[in-house]
Amino acid sequence: MKLVRFGAKGQEKPGLIDLSGQIRDLSGVIPDLAGDALLPESLARIAALDPATLPAAPAGVRLGSCVARPGNFVAVGLNFADHAAETNNPIPEEPVLFNKAPNCIAGPDDDVMIPKGSLKLDWEVELAFVIGKRARYVEEKDALSHVAGYCICNDVSERHFQIERSGQWTKGKGCETFGPLGPWLVTPDEMSDTSDLGMWLEVNGEKMQNGSTKTMIFRVPFLVHYISQFMVLDPGDVITTGTPPGVGLGMKPPRFLKAGDVMGVGIAGLGAQRQTVVPFKM
Repeated sequence: MKLVRFGAKGQEKPGLIDLSGQIRDLSGVIPDLAGDALLPESLARIAALDPATLPAAPAGVRLGSCVARPGNFVAVGLNFADHAAETNNPIPEEPVLFNKAPNCIAGPDDDVMIPKGSLKLDWEVELAFVIGKRARYVEEKDALSHVAGYCICNDVSERHFQIERSGQWTKGKGCETFGPLGPWLVTPDEMSDTSDLGMWLEVNGEKMQNGSTKTMIFRVPFLVHYISQFMVLDPGDVITTGTPPGVGLGMKPPRFLKAGDVMGVGIAGLGAQRQTVVPFKM
């Protein structure tokens, strides 16, 4: 299934995409795509529905993030061997973890706002997954049973904040609008293998990233297992898994985003995003 959230900001409803591409309204079935609505039994109940019995969403409706605000938004750094190389970092022996602020999540086509004081705004196409069953000290062999689905994340980053302002990466990763998710949450029945998915990102029509999940160092089952050793993951939590090469920081000379730039972001089987960079505003 492809699950979505649609409507004006702050008023999104849950929905699914039927075989014709029409958004069908699930708000009479579940309150939102969050928490217990993502449990395996809930997803099975949704899968058993006849989409034709559900109301159609208005044509051209805005898509919000494909999950409602999670309790945790965890990111994995330097998780692609070729990206670690372009940033002159060694391949990590264990996953590098940091947090993105849950309230930085945005719709797939919402504007990305330059934060106040920004000097080096960058892009990162990433495969994200959403937890569908509480994960606590999970064995790797059981890990995928805890995944509700997969989506695209643009891990928007401010490199000056992240690298040059000292301390943890978090300060360059959680600014407003720094977490576009979607357009869809694709459930495992439709996305059973994430080991070799093409990934791309372009700025103003110029291809910047053109990679594949095949160069991931730590894959989804291991990440579920590993992260659950340090924290409990609840249904609706989001984990974004790292980026292939081609980020602005790794270019020679480095290249960063400015107001008016347009990013196109995509992963095979997970759709595409499009964001316009806009100036800071209160």
